[in-house]
Amino acid sequence: MSAGNTALPYVGPNVSNPMTGMIRIQNTDMEVFNGSSWQQLSTSYATVSLDQEVLDVIQWARTQRTIAMNRLTLVQNNPALLKALEAIKRAEDNFDLLATIAGEEEPGIVVGYNFNTP
Repeated sequence: MSAGNTALPYVGPNVSNPMTGMIRIQNTDMEVFNGSSWQQLSTSYATVSLDQEVLDVIQWARTQRTIAMNRLTLVQNNPALLKALEAIKRAEDNFDLLATIAGEEEPGIVVGYNFNTP
């Protein structure tokens, strides 16, 4: 801004003849000119809250992140656990694959899948 007090929200240089809608800071209050006088703006503010389902999802994500971070820390501190972590990943991949196949096949029938593959 090229005029007014640049450390505060803009107030035009002609404060003795303000325009309707002009906003200014007066001490610690924000005011708006209503056409005849300066009116203090409400200091209330909107709040945003999340419903319980969203809070549950956030908590679930935090828990999953903590589990993953703890596993990585354990593997870094004990490399022998790397094989176990890899087995967990393979089991999850196998589960996802089987769930996909099961959705396309008759219930209880999985054709052509070798459960012994790494």
